[in-house]
Amino acid sequence: MDWQEFFLSNWHVKIVCGLLIWAAYIDGKQLRVPNWLTFPMVLTGLLYNAVVGGWAGLGDGLIGMLVGLATLLPLYAVGGMGAGDVKLMAGIGAWLGAAVTWNAFVVSVIVGAIMAIIMVAWRRSWHKHLGNFSQIILEFMTVKNPRQLSKIAAERKSQMLLLPYGIPICIGSIAYFFYAGMM
Repeated sequence: MDWQEFFLSNWHVKIVCGLLIWAAYIDGKQLRVPNWLTFPMVLTGLLYNAVVGGWAGLGDGLIGMLVGLATLLPLYAVGGMGAGDVKLMAGIGAWLGAAVTWNAFVVSVIVGAIMAIIMVAWRRSWHKHLGNFSQIILEFMTVKNPRQLSKIAAERKSQMLLLPYGIPICIGSIAYFFYAGMM
């Protein structure tokens, strides 16, 4: 396969990969994924699906977007995830649909867990982070109000080791795209 054929086959997946790499870079430097990247990603994904598949394609893109939102929205609601990460998953869904988005999310969770373990091991702070993790689990089990959980998480944020989750989303998603033969 020559380079031209490589770039033209599944070009929409390669656009998503480029956007994911860009988002991961920004998130790694600034600990945020900006709206100026995520909103156009979602809108162009929906437009792409509408052009390619008509109303049914638009519906597929909307369902994919909703799956992307649903994967990380609960963590965002309680302060454990940034809104940009949620919108980034929605962008994947808008472009690539529900099933691909779900599978990319699952792989991203595994990558994120591995990255978190490596970050904690590198800093040799097992005890502190195991205590924080235990406290968070206890809060999830006892505090039923999402707003209260969000407030607690915001108070704890300055003491937490923050993982720019755009990076695991990027690595996990692209790894899944290769695994699924989409690249």
